[in-house]
Amino acid sequence: MDMIKRRSVDPVYSMCVQPSFIIGTNNEDGSANFAPITWVSATREGGDGYLLVISMFGTKKTKQNVLRTGVFSANLVSTDMLPLMDYFGSRHAKDGRKNGIPYSVSRGETLDVPVLDQSRWVYECEVAYKMETGDSTTFFSRIHGIQMDERLQCRDTFDVDLTVLDPVIYSGKYHSLGKLLGDIGDFL
Repeated sequence: MDMIKRRSVDPVYSMCVQPSFIIGTNNEDGSANFAPITWVSATREGGDGYLLVISMFGTKKTKQNVLRTGVFSANLVSTDMLPLMDYFGSRHAKDGRKNGIPYSVSRGETLDVPVLDQSRWVYECEVAYKMETGDSTTFFSRIHGIQMDERLQCRDTFDVDLTVLDPVIYSGKYHSLGKLLGDIGDFL
């Protein structure tokens, strides 16, 4: 096996491969608010439970809404949703409703949260606990419901074909997936 040649650089690079989600929250007046968040992961709670982990920086309305209501939707962004993600990311709720481009919204199936109809995978979450780090708040949230594209035929927890979801991957720039390479154990 050939050794990869690397070089040392200053720790200023923030390359961390992250899925892209649009977080949906309820404003005080009941209207929907959406913002793109890429600091999203999952961790295991006791038993079979998973917590969705999201971190939000600053004082954005979406973060304030999650702190106030304790619930949100996490709408996976597919490549066809990039214009919507860019739009939500370049507009601020303090400037008024984000309705400059067309999109449709439904209510969650298990929680009272706004859900983007375009999203192929949606988590409906309730905050279990939070942690403050500087200007960021990390929310550890119980997943109360998942809505998935009906084209997915999952046999078990890890049998999700991401090529069907066509997710946007963020690492400072937008990327997409290439192809399904195989299952765990296929390369032993």
